[in-house]
Amino acid sequence: MSLREGETGAGLGGRTWGWIVLLGLVGQLAWTVENMYLNVFVHETISDDPNVLALLVSTSAAAATLATLLVGAWSDRTGRRREFIAVGYVLWGVTTAGFGLVSPDRAGDLAPAQEAVAIAVISIVLLDCVMSFLGSGANDAAYQAWVTDNTTPANRGKVDGVIQAMPLLAMLVVFGALDPMTQDGQWRAFFAIVGGVTAAVGLMAWFGLRGVQPAARPGGSYLATVVHGLRPSTVRAAPRLYLTLGAWAVLGASFQVFLPFLIIYVERYLEIEAYAVVLGSVLVGASLLSMLGGRLLDRAGPMRALPAVVAGYVAGLLLMFLARGMAAVILAGILAIGGFLLAVAALSATVRNLTPLDRAGQVQGLRMISAILLPSVVGPFIGAAVISGADETYVDLGVTKQVPTPGIFVAAAVVAVLVLLPIAALRRLGAPGPHTPEPREEIAA
Repeated sequence: MSLREGETGAGLGGRTWGWIVLLGLVGQLAWTVENMYLNVFVHETISDDPNVLALLVSTSAAAATLATLLVGAWSDRTGRRREFIAVGYVLWGVTTAGFGLVSPDRAGDLAPAQEAVAIAVISIVLLDCVMSFLGSGANDAAYQAWVTDNTTPANRGKVDGVIQAMPLLAMLVVFGALDPMTQDGQWRAFFAIVGGVTAAVGLMAWFGLRGVQPAARPGGSYLATVVHGLRPSTVRAAPRLYLTLGAWAVLGASFQVFLPFLIIYVERYLEIEAYAVVLGSVLVGASLLSMLGGRLLDRAGPMRALPAVVAGYVAGLLLMFLARGMAAVILAGILAIGGFLLAVAALSATVRNLTPLDRAGQVQGLRMISAILLPSVVGPFIGAAVISGADETYVDLGVTKQVPTPGIFVAAAVVAVLVLLPIAALRRLGAPGPHTPEPREEIAA
């Protein structure tokens, strides 16, 4: 029997909770290394060319999105979420550990010195694409689909509140426990530890992960399954799902307006030297707010609560615009990032509630496009335009550099307010509450 068909209570067993947290946290440890530290590694050991970093980010995002579409559809057709998670995490860990083996010195053994850097750049970009493909297939596609299979509308707000806190907790773990290794240049050991932990959890999942099978399997060919969610006819047949995904894209774009520049803003514009204290305090506070607030999402209903948590997020952004001292920045940051995490948890829970029973994996590809790809393309350029328009600078070692200004938070708030448009459309359609049965009319689209 499927959990979604037979379980109506809000409770989840300790074993299910354990796997949700373990797979979620370890997956985010690997993503933290790829998203935050790989760029630093490349900058310090291979090339300081910003075009190399841009190439690294864009190609890995494309590989991750493609993997989620392909593997999500594949896991829907086979129903073997456990195998995709376990094998994917093992290979994900191996490729993560492999980052530490790439360097111009090693490339120099294969080619003349003037070509060694180019070979190292090509190698790290290709390895990052492979790592991102494997990681997204295992985590963004199979793991997220497994969570959908094993939760109900009665508990998804709480579950997604915890899942949304995982990236922040992972950043705290990596920053607190492993960052000193990067400061000492111990990159090979750094990548090996994170990769080894990821692979070990994959082995554990092979033997220990349990859960229900997908309630139904999609028909037709594999290619038809992959492109199903991108067809205009599917969009027309499931308006609530795609409006929710659209709201997620808007909210994500708002977050990306300021996030890439946040640490530089705190350190250079506000001149707070202890920016690590600010970052750590905000991450802890926002994580707690997300995990505790998830329970309220289940009680009120994710979409009913969304306007209130978006309002909290916008209020936090406006307070960040005004905040100057360390304490004020910490409080405003907790409200802003905590509000964002709760808003995403509400949207994620609603997407799960609206997911067709036979397409939980496929929908993860759509989620990847809305939550990661589109915001990453749109948001940072809005923030960059605001910073360029303000034209404020600072001098670092005799070099004049632009500094982010408080205007990025106002711009982020303006973008966030636009999320009210898809929310209003959802309310006109009558978006389901936390205990509404699955929308059967949208399943056979």
